[in-house]
Amino acid sequence: MAEVQVGQDETFESALKRFNRRVQMDRILSEARKRSRFEKPSQKRKREEQERIRKLRKKMRRTDARDRSPR
Repeated sequence: MAEVQVGQDETFESALKRFNRRVQMDRILSEARKRSRFEKPSQKRKREEQERIRKLRKKMRRTDARDRSPR
């Protein structure tokens, strides 16, 4: 579970912002959405394949941008 210690002079808004960032980093909401309903094995394979392709494309974009940048 995500937990944030609030400082003595810290505002509620800044603590809430840190909490939301922590929840996103821990991927709590995405995990809850994923478990909210049953996913057929064929759908799971298809989704994982799409995620793998998306990550590969992102990696390729990063390496292309790195190669084109002047040094």
